[in-house]
Amino acid sequence: MILDPRRIEVLDEAMAEVLRRKTPAERLAIGFGLWRSARKMLRGQLASLHPEWDAARLDREVARRLSHGAV
Repeated sequence: MILDPRRIEVLDEAMAEVLRRKTPAERLAIGFGLWRSARKMLRGQLASLHPEWDAARLDREVARRLSHGAV
């Protein structure tokens, strides 16, 4: 496998084959799980950095960051 220094991630061919065999619903479930994980980690980090923020403020900031400012 040739590594390209401009790419952050490199997908192993064996893993790519596993993902190709997944149904669209399975791939969506994987993506949604990754989204939930990212949201949970971001919310935890923000809560530790800003203990004065209430749940609504945390949720707004998580939404803003995950939507790249669209929300």
